[in-house]
Amino acid sequence: MVREMFDITAKRAALKPDAVAMRELSTGRRVTYRELDGRAARCASVLAGVGIGPGDRVAVLCRNRIAFFELLFACAKLGAILVPLNWRMPAAELRQPLADSTPALLAYGAEDSAAGLAAADGTGMALLALDGDYEARLDAAAPHPGRERWPADEVWYLLYTSGTTGVPKGVIYTYAMALVNYVNIGQAVDIRSDDRTLCFLPLFHTAGINLHTVPTLMAGGTVLVLPGFDADVMIGLLAGGELDTFFGVPAVYQLLSLHPRFDEVDLSRLRSWGCGGAPLPDALVERFAARGARVCNGMGMTETGPTVFLVDAEHAAAKIGSVGKPQLLTQVRIVDAEGRDVPPGETGELWIAGPGLTPGYWNRPDATAAAYAPGGWLRTGDLARQDNEGYFYIVGRLKEMFISGGENVYPAEVENVLSRHPDVLEAAVVGVPDAKWGEVGRAFILPRPGHALPEEAELAAFCRRHLAAYKVPRRFVAVADFPRTASGKVQKPKLPIEDTVP
Repeated sequence: MVREMFDITAKRAALKPDAVAMRELSTGRRVTYRELDGRAARCASVLAGVGIGPGDRVAVLCRNRIAFFELLFACAKLGAILVPLNWRMPAAELRQPLADSTPALLAYGAEDSAAGLAAADGTGMALLALDGDYEARLDAAAPHPGRERWPADEVWYLLYTSGTTGVPKGVIYTYAMALVNYVNIGQAVDIRSDDRTLCFLPLFHTAGINLHTVPTLMAGGTVLVLPGFDADVMIGLLAGGELDTFFGVPAVYQLLSLHPRFDEVDLSRLRSWGCGGAPLPDALVERFAARGARVCNGMGMTETGPTVFLVDAEHAAAKIGSVGKPQLLTQVRIVDAEGRDVPPGETGELWIAGPGLTPGYWNRPDATAAAYAPGGWLRTGDLARQDNEGYFYIVGRLKEMFISGGENVYPAEVENVLSRHPDVLEAAVVGVPDAKWGEVGRAFILPRPGHALPEEAELAAFCRRHLAAYKVPRRFVAVADFPRTASGKVQKPKLPIEDTVP
């Protein structure tokens, strides 16, 4: 394994100094690779000027903007550690990752200043207003000489998990993880030096940073930056053929498919469509395929860098529902409850190994030890199966599976069937106690816009045409929307199960 990396922005500035590295669509601002490196070097001087040094943490709370990446690369030049914060959290929740990571400085955008300043109050950390004196301080600073070499196993940044099942944990990201992800996603998608990609997913989430922004910058391409999801802008970019690669979560694909201009746009002009973060319903794959887009489903985790799987475009339609095969620098197993490999066709827990895995969780040796099996295998908690041609399918989450009448029920399978109903936009299925069967399914349904929730008997009959009787939910409940994580996953523990009991 590579023991060190060289300064990414300095290298790119030397190789392609005048190529556009990043462009903010909301402001029109753009920076070349020479400018990006120079600004990151001056940002490093600003940080050093308030005492930031190797190992110190720098928190950042902002929407997507070029300055975030200036801070990311400035930390690398100093050996400091960036801590992106979740701007969806109120101040009370932000205090937990701040207390855990103890940053020496908080950089914040104007849109999140109230929550950020309230969370930082009384901590003594320095403050840097990205919409205040940031530019003036950069202009006054001389470029920091920085570090030419970045040790591969050194911590670059921390990403706090969404905490759907407990207190958020800080996943450690190293320089090696960035390099491995660049190889894994780069060869899977064929990222090129003239590619244009879109950065719009939240930057406190691994996809926002790594799919495909940092790999594209490493390759020398151009990153278009949006503060967040904007269907109108994105449809315009697609219609204009201004993107070459794209990565989104299922909720993004769902919203794009509902845009009034969707059926007018030739999506075949974009070369690579990727999806992850949650299962992509078959109906959405088919909807995009009809417009010329072969959406490639994939799978990864915050802890894996993230890229592990991505189905190849040539088999995306034939292997609908598959996440593909393990990419170049990953190894996987599917095991039973005793950790023994299961044969193709059988379901078991997915374990992952390789140089792109996190070394662990910040300040949590207990959680780190619990996450890994002997031999360095990461226990994912995902249930998967492999077909006879080596393609993998994620069946569901181990914690979400329930047993009804002695039979295993995987909610993802039921949800996929429900999403094919013409009145259903999205479904979430959970197991609830039942005196007769032990557990039965309860389906929460988000109706398609302009549609009403069908009668329970109709939905049950629809499911029965595609599923065994024990898999069919006993109740169907309409919701106005789902509670979600940053990656678009439904937070099932937050569904109002108690309120729906007859």
